[in-house]
Amino acid sequence: MLMPDIKEVTNLQKAAIVVTTIGVENAAYVYKRLSEDDVEKVTLEISSLPFFDINIVDSVLNEFYELCLTQKVITDGGIEYARSVLEKAYGPEMASKLMEKVSKTMQSKAFEFVRKSDYKNLLAIIQNEQPQTIALVLSYVNSEQASLVLQDLPKEKRVDVVERIAKMESASPETVKSIESILERKFASVVSMDLTEVGGINYVADVLNKVDRGTEKYIFDELSARDPVLVEAIKKKMFVFEDILGLDSMSIQRFIRDVETKDLAIAIKGSNAEVAATLYANMPQRMQESIQQEIEYLHNVRMRDVDEAQQRIVGIIRHLEEEGELIIGKGGEDEIIA
Repeated sequence: MLMPDIKEVTNLQKAAIVVTTIGVENAAYVYKRLSEDDVEKVTLEISSLPFFDINIVDSVLNEFYELCLTQKVITDGGIEYARSVLEKAYGPEMASKLMEKVSKTMQSKAFEFVRKSDYKNLLAIIQNEQPQTIALVLSYVNSEQASLVLQDLPKEKRVDVVERIAKMESASPETVKSIESILERKFASVVSMDLTEVGGINYVADVLNKVDRGTEKYIFDELSARDPVLVEAIKKKMFVFEDILGLDSMSIQRFIRDVETKDLAIAIKGSNAEVAATLYANMPQRMQESIQQEIEYLHNVRMRDVDEAQQRIVGIIRHLEEEGELIIGKGGEDEIIA
């Protein structure tokens, strides 16, 4: 029987290995600081853990130690100090990898007390803050919370907040610490301050996918006047080609009529089997045969060409939705009357 390679060990298996090797008391201490969901996942993984060679176990424990050390250095001395220490200890490449891993872990901790709060309480606390402050806080909560808060904000603040979230890349420790401290007092909670990348176009697209259509339209109309390039970037992230699977048959049949045959062939060639089957099922038999024949003659298609063809189709779908000719299924309270 072949032993698993360290590259094949999943993060969940690594967590299980650590918990099983640090002793019962330490494991209990760790468990107290995990969510119920994480405790369940780790416990299930422990129960089905395969045999690992001692070298793999050592590698996992060493990685765990390095990540703990990295986080402590960041907390004690700050980002730049930590980077300097780690580069001297491990070299630039390893230092960057450790910093990146710890930053992702730290992201889930900042403003944790806010994520556990009801969105109405969160709204009451932040609605009178400056747009930049609101944007920072919403970048740390889940997209469901953010969308609910966003649509209940005063109209004049919605666009400012969305624009700032989309353009946000990172937040300084001092800024996060200051805002978290203020909210900490308001929520009468005790939390820790962490630093990580926040916001961004992907996040704001996820939020806008969940707000009601009126809020989405208002934000895009206002934001278009300020930064049309940003609006297009957000829209491209809001409905991807694979989301066609969520459309009803009538909507798929409607947009197919407006798509060029070549674009359809290239898009299908680069798509997964489920999307291809859905598209074929909603086109006439003759058209299906024609597309399949064209795909047979397509060779060495660049991924860039596939992306562009799929994006053109997405553009047609969004245009038809704006014209009211089809409906893109979204979260929120939209009701559809047959």
